[in-house]
Amino acid sequence: MIVVGCHTGLRSEELCGLKPSHVKMAKRSGRLEVWGKRGKYREVPLNATAREALSEWMAELPEDAPCLFPSRKGEKNGEGGRDPKPITDRAFGYVVAKHAALAKVEDVSPHDLRHRFGYEMAKRVPLHRLAQIMGHDSLDTTMVYVRGTQGDLQQAVEEIAWA
Repeated sequence: MIVVGCHTGLRSEELCGLKPSHVKMAKRSGRLEVWGKRGKYREVPLNATAREALSEWMAELPEDAPCLFPSRKGEKNGEGGRDPKPITDRAFGYVVAKHAALAKVEDVSPHDLRHRFGYEMAKRVPLHRLAQIMGHDSLDTTMVYVRGTQGDLQQAVEEIAWA
């Protein structure tokens, strides 16, 4: 789930709400069908890393799984068992924090995965494409995710140095 978040830039709620039927895979391409803020539909392309992670994950899911990323707890059914339900945003936050702590990285949230995606993608693609992938109506919103670091800014001004 973390790998998919890092490589798609999905909002936490979007990741948690995915169903297996939202994953469309081909040999060298793939996409997620996503319903974002205000129920707005978009298709998010999957790179090779995300496709591999999803293929491995989905191979372990029951064929009739109602959600792509089920909660450990599930929902009580009338037969004394539990039916799968999607992981919550809060539980996903705990998963991210746990893995960040194991990697000795502090203060990482699910939204940080989205920010990192936006930052890395902005180095490689035009902002209007990034806005489409991230589900933004305005480039101003996308700009929040792509602010350069001091090192980025230094490198940019060095590119016009006369040395």
